[in-house]
Amino acid sequence: MRYIDHGNGGPPNVMKLAEGPKPSLRPGEVLIEVQYAGVNRPDVLQRSGAYPPPPGASPVLGLEVAGRIVETAPDVTEWKVGDAVCALTPGGGYAEFCATPAVHCLPIPKGLSAKEAASLPENWFTVYDNVMTRGRLKAGETILIHGGSGGIGYSAIQLAKVLGGATVYTTVGSAEKAEFCRKMGADVALNYKDEDWAAEVSKLTGKRGVDVVLDMVGGDYVMRNIRALALEGRLVQIAFLKENKIADFDALPIMIKRLTFTGSTLRPRTVEQKAAIAKPLRSHVWPLFESGQLKTFVYKTFPLAEARAAHELMESSQHIGKIMLAVRGD
Repeated sequence: MRYIDHGNGGPPNVMKLAEGPKPSLRPGEVLIEVQYAGVNRPDVLQRSGAYPPPPGASPVLGLEVAGRIVETAPDVTEWKVGDAVCALTPGGGYAEFCATPAVHCLPIPKGLSAKEAASLPENWFTVYDNVMTRGRLKAGETILIHGGSGGIGYSAIQLAKVLGGATVYTTVGSAEKAEFCRKMGADVALNYKDEDWAAEVSKLTGKRGVDVVLDMVGGDYVMRNIRALALEGRLVQIAFLKENKIADFDALPIMIKRLTFTGSTLRPRTVEQKAAIAKPLRSHVWPLFESGQLKTFVYKTFPLAEARAAHELMESSQHIGKIMLAVRGD
């Protein structure tokens, strides 16, 4: 099969098309003939050498795919050869064939293309777990979502609005991105380049603060997030575009306001833990895609051989929505 090899890691130009054997299946796995693969920031981190795959995972980049099952392990009963699926993968998505646990596969929602379906798993596993489970978002609450125009951001906006029934504030870096976020359901989109988002959130909430913050920025945002939270608020950290060590961290507001500061990563979790997220996605979220209440937005699709350009676009942060690789599509 063809796949993207990133060697020992480095800048985007280390990636090249290579040929190698198809993955062998372990118990509980299926082999997917990949049509499309999603490009995500963890891929960029792994390629640069900052995010090695967990033990036993494929060293090939790529955490989400869509395609058809061409082989199943003998103990797999829930899927059969020929089924069209999208899937969260432990790695290996930037390839013509990818092995993944059967319990991490989901049907392609009716009405969505394989390309659109491939854009869902990494974002929606992450968002559902962190907004609904860790963030404990409830109807009538308020949430601040940083980076609203990215894949995680616009998915979280929709989830919080449609499934969570929340008032949604988000931060973005341009007027175009702000307009996109409002179309996705954000009540207010704040341009962090032009205004003090923390002061605006305080004003918008009557100085009460928000109930939940979903953050992937870190650095100086951490204390600003903590100060922006209401009593019993929850800060959920899912990444660090800035530094993860905070020099001016002050824990006193956490005590005074009885805050929860939590966070998570997805890839290192067990097969069973990820499967536990797949179940509510299939029952509660996937039907909302089929009814048109939830949407995905693919910004640009590159051929597999042009993975370098896809990563360069991701690192530029000029995109809105998802970046995809066409492996057998387009």
